Amino acid sequence: MIKRVLLAAVLGGIAFFIWSSVAHVALPLGETGVKEIPNETSVLSAMQTSIGGTHGLYIFPGLGVGPNASRDQKNAAMRDYDQKLASVPSGFLIYHPAGEKSLIPHKLTTEFLTELVEAFLLAIVLANLGVTTFASRVRIAVLMGLAAAIATNVPYWNWYGFPTNYTVAYMTIQVVGYLLAGLVAAAVLGRAAQAKSRAIAAS
Repeated sequence: MIKRVLLAAVLGGIAFFIWSSVAHVALPLGETGVKEIPNETSVLSAMQTSIGGTHGLYIFPGLGVGPNASRDQKNAAMRDYDQKLASVPSGFLIYHPAGEKSLIPHKLTTEFLTELVEAFLLAIVLANLGVTTFASRVRIAVLMGLAAAIATNVPYWNWYGFPTNYTVAYMTIQVVGYLLAGLVAAAVLGRAAQAKSRAIAAS
């Protein structure tokens, strides 16, 4: 059974990775809800001047109390934060200084390994739940995909204002990926269950 789980994980991970690639390259799902900044040159120039060469995750406007503020100072600043939000733009920024690259091998490798691990965990769950039918395994895979999609996408939509269409698109990518990995795992594990049943019947 261990060999079947590993086979299901590898094949499921490959299916997941291919789907993710198609969703981002050939379909509009990967670009849904993402816009380019108007007057980009001046905005990027201002960001480069202000942030410089420091990678980081930024939320704006900040509380304005500094990195070593006490809890009392943060609580005091929070009381005025809604007034600040009412008068200035707000958002969430992932910033990389100049020199970043896009489709480099280690990013693609990390993406594949991520989906391979997801497929491996899915195969372990399906192999240990005791379900015997193909349809049951696929249903469980879809439910796991839905749980994974909700876990980060919905909080980001709720707290940070990620666009609704972006959120739905990325949840779709995740759920379909789990569906495909589940179909593969269900088929591979189903053959293992059939072989085990035949062996028991013959003994």
